[in-house]
Amino acid sequence: MSTNDRLLALLPDLAVLVKVVESGSFSAAARALNSPPSSVSRQISRLEAALKVQLFVRTTRTLRLTESGQAIVQHATDMLAAARAAVAVSEVRATPQGWVRLSAPKAFAKQVIQPLLGEFLRHYPEVNVQLIVTDRLTDLLQEDIDLAVRITDQPPEGFIAKALMPIEQVLVASSGYLQQRGTPQAPDELTQHDCIYLGEHANDNRWLLRQGDISHSVAVSGRFIANHTEIRLAAALDDWGIASLPHFTAQAALQDGRLTRVLPNWQLQTAYQGTAYLLYPPNRYLAPKVRGLVDWLVLHV
Repeated sequence: MSTNDRLLALLPDLAVLVKVVESGSFSAAARALNSPPSSVSRQISRLEAALKVQLFVRTTRTLRLTESGQAIVQHATDMLAAARAAVAVSEVRATPQGWVRLSAPKAFAKQVIQPLLGEFLRHYPEVNVQLIVTDRLTDLLQEDIDLAVRITDQPPEGFIAKALMPIEQVLVASSGYLQQRGTPQAPDELTQHDCIYLGEHANDNRWLLRQGDISHSVAVSGRFIANHTEIRLAAALDDWGIASLPHFTAQAALQDGRLTRVLPNWQLQTAYQGTAYLLYPPNRYLAPKVRGLVDWLVLHV
């Protein structure tokens, strides 16, 4: 048996030694430990044999520590105090508290995540959140990020992935625009309309629409383009044309009738679609503060 193994084997007996001293007798310690007095006596004898010292001077009426016993009890008491401190730390950390760093794409962060954080922070008053708003694919491990939202058809391997919501791209326009210019009934008719698209890449004006097994590619044009979803939303509401938007951006305006779906039976295919996943590294003991935010977002998104 190695030295470390021998030391580990002594720890329960050292704890019993402290209890005997605190209780004042073997029998009182046995009652406190819910053990037979003979078991406590054997543990003390085993400890004396292992340490090669006499711990107590025993008489029929008294139990007194030897000089060596006093020194050993002091170290054993310190050991138990350290163990209690470790347990206290784990109990404190069982309460959600501290900073959680969450990264998310810009539009999703502002329009989906941010509205949920106020109530979360009120529900968990000891938890703080840093929301990192970026369309860049963050590296959770290298950048010390606890959680990341990734919109994809296939979450990356090596991470826990919790599905938050499907991301669908829709074509929308205001009633004012449609009354003036008409409502397209087929993808080809989009070429006769002002269309509001991203404009970040050369092919952003080529919309690919799919209906079942049928797909149709249309080169669209318009008087205004913008690579910001809320700006495209505002432009559509202001009758500037037919806009491509994530459904979560257009949802409120669709529900209250300010916008109308265009070609609702066709699905617009873009890179910004799939499922919004909440990613975090696999960890057997996920911090309560992180677990709290994970559960909150899964429940409320």
